Amino acid sequence: MEAAIIIIALLFVVFMALGVYAGVKAIGAAKRGVDRTIGQARRTVEDTTLRARSFGQVGTGAELAQLRLRLRTSMRATQDALEAAVGEDASLSESIGLFRRLSAHGRELDDELRHLERDPDRAMVGRRLAELRERTDRITHSADSLRWAARDRARKFAEDDLSSLSTEIDMESGALRHWTQAPEQEMEPERQRRSGPGGATGAEWGVSSDTEAADRALDPPASRWGTTYPWQKPDRRQARPEATN
Repeated sequence: MEAAIIIIALLFVVFMALGVYAGVKAIGAAKRGVDRTIGQARRTVEDTTLRARSFGQVGTGAELAQLRLRLRTSMRATQDALEAAVGEDASLSESIGLFRRLSAHGRELDDELRHLERDPDRAMVGRRLAELRERTDRITHSADSLRWAARDRARKFAEDDLSSLSTEIDMESGALRHWTQAPEQEMEPERQRRSGPGGATGAEWGVSSDTEAADRALDPPASRWGTTYPWQKPDRRQARPEATN
């Protein structure tokens, strides 16, 4: 009896620990989701503000806003491109590491530009514009190089796969058309075999004709494809609902 009580108590403690762990994980996931949403909203507001400043102002303030907007746009586009491609190409992991190092420099420059936007000494800020512009060019050029290299790599793989697929399809098409090269007399025994005894047709013996087989191959059920494509026509052979009186 005491052993049973101990086992029940242990099970209760285990279930309580699992419940607490699941609750903590759920709260953490919810918090990360909220933080991510807030971060995206903040970035959207900042980008909108920078666009307004770059077009609505003139002089040093407008150029600082343009530099920040250019930097943020280039870095964000590169990050999205690399994160989207690394799932299909593991060799881009090194590129991800390089981009993280570049992001540290980009973040430092963005912070500096933001502080200079509020600096009252516009003459000093104007003297630093050339150096800030050069740093922005270097960082965005590196980010753009990574982004376009990743896209070129993905496009090259896609072209190679399409070329290989086209070759295989050409070979299969040639194999499917081998009957056009057979003499007429070589096809006659095959027709006689298919006609069955007594000259009966294949349909009379429960065998589908070549036309019916081809129709099924050209118009297979939707489930045979596994995936519905934008160019796929709906199955017109589905039974229509009977009219009710």
